[in-house]
Amino acid sequence: MPEHQIQKNYNFIKKLPEWAKIFAIKYCSNTSSTFIFHGNIRDFLAQRTEEDEFKFVKIQDYFADILFGYKGRILCYDRSSGITFVENPFSEEANGTKNDFIRTMLDGGSSGNRADKIKKLFSKNLIHSLESLEKYFYKKIELKERVVLIIDFSETIIPYSSGTSFSDDDRFSIVTIKKWAYNPLFINKDITIILLTENLFELNQTLVKCPNIIKIHIPIPSEEIRKNFLNYKLKQGKLFLEDSITIDTMAKVTSGLNLVNINQIISESYQEKKNISMEYLRTRKKELIEAESVGMLEIIDSEYNLDMVSGHEFVKQLLKKASSNIKQGRLDVLPMGYLISGPVGTGKTFLVTCFTGEIGIPMVKMLNFRSKYVGATESNIEKILNILKAMAPVAVMIDEADAVLGDRNQSGDSGTSNRVFAQIASFMGNTEYRGKIIWFLITCRPDLLPIDIKRQGRCEEHHSLFYPDSPKEREDIFYKMIKKLKIKTDIKYNDDLYKRQKHTYSGADIEAILVRSKFIAAAEGEDVVSDKHIEEAINNFIPAVYPYEVELQNLVSVLECTHKEMIPAKYSAMPKTKIAESIRQLKAIIGEDK
Repeated sequence: MPEHQIQKNYNFIKKLPEWAKIFAIKYCSNTSSTFIFHGNIRDFLAQRTEEDEFKFVKIQDYFADILFGYKGRILCYDRSSGITFVENPFSEEANGTKNDFIRTMLDGGSSGNRADKIKKLFSKNLIHSLESLEKYFYKKIELKERVVLIIDFSETIIPYSSGTSFSDDDRFSIVTIKKWAYNPLFINKDITIILLTENLFELNQTLVKCPNIIKIHIPIPSEEIRKNFLNYKLKQGKLFLEDSITIDTMAKVTSGLNLVNINQIISESYQEKKNISMEYLRTRKKELIEAESVGMLEIIDSEYNLDMVSGHEFVKQLLKKASSNIKQGRLDVLPMGYLISGPVGTGKTFLVTCFTGEIGIPMVKMLNFRSKYVGATESNIEKILNILKAMAPVAVMIDEADAVLGDRNQSGDSGTSNRVFAQIASFMGNTEYRGKIIWFLITCRPDLLPIDIKRQGRCEEHHSLFYPDSPKEREDIFYKMIKKLKIKTDIKYNDDLYKRQKHTYSGADIEAILVRSKFIAAAEGEDVVSDKHIEEAINNFIPAVYPYEVELQNLVSVLECTHKEMIPAKYSAMPKTKIAESIRQLKAIIGEDK
């Protein structure tokens, strides 16, 4: 009975990692014969030994040794290598599984040259290989012997594709694997098919959604597993740390990295005969995560905190309170995400970057994840979300969010935008990650973001930034920018110089003026910026004027704001109906009312 098998193996199963427990229970209960393992499949996998130690092996060895104990015949297949075998190192017969495969397949066959038959048997032709494997399965069923087939790089065998673009090989392999999954003989007679892929979205979706195929995700290792791996390397005498770093510290700092990445850091340090420092660790982590995400994530480092942000006092105080809660471990009270809106040049990205320096947890910026290849965009998103889960706690910045995220209702891309939007929206709304993954959506046009994304439960705090409208705010920006730009000067702020020009200056405009004044001083061979240089820069500076667009950005940000204190005085008294009508008129003027 299946229940008896689970009880019989209970002490073994309870020591397995969660993903392996799921497999063991499904296998012992005869639930299915076909499994898809996805996620962190290229990593070292940890297993607790009887001596309560850990060993770390690759996935094929994990299945062969730990899960199946080399009992039965274990075969592998991929497009490059064809049919290969996992041999039992404790068997007296060398190449026992390979020899058994040859004997079984040639037994009772037609006469002819044996060498030619063996060569044909190991042809790398996909259709021929799958046919040979199926024959082998049925012969082993007759002999009541266990067979395990591990198909690696399964996305090259059953690729994501539309029906019109399937090749003959694709059609054959999809039908064959689906037929195996539905075959009750395979379940009852101990034939197990294991498909390996990093991303589910790279596989044919009819197979992914097949109820007879069990999907099991292997996560990026947790802090506990990373710590066990570091102790394992320490016992091997290959891990050398500076005195300021402990195993616990390194286990925390390496969040988001898999064990192969961590082993790479340790090996490089060992080869170079130098201890691992915190600076080296953070630099390599940044490089490895950005490489692992194939350039879709960028780790944001900030030398500033919120004290460097000028103006926006109410927003800063709210973010400082959030930072305080993070440092105290009160992640349960944090919003799922923030929507930061406001017209161009108000310092939205700089504000969020400075928050990075305040909170003490890593922040990543999500870059372009879209691809022209079918299924690749969804695959990219899955990879990004898996990395974010492993890095938690982490803050995620999406700049120009209205353009990056798209819309559920976009058309013309075979439903890709719809699926991507659903993936991200579902993940953002998962309260399991409250305080662990904090989203920052930055946009000057929050009205273009779908309501599904910016609703409560996803982006709960809507903060709007506006241009400085008082001399004090402009002065604050002036001195903060001098510090940020490292300008040598002892000049005093003079608001009359700005008022005289009758322009509305954004923070970005004031920064541009200071950069120009530094340029003018350098052109004159001077290192120090004087009043003369500032005045010349102001007199010659004309802000880029897009009055209708900027006013539209102001008004939509006012409507989006969830705190009255953030709204400038000139907008706070305006009825929402009047703001909405003004927005409609401005959209008509700039041609957005179509």
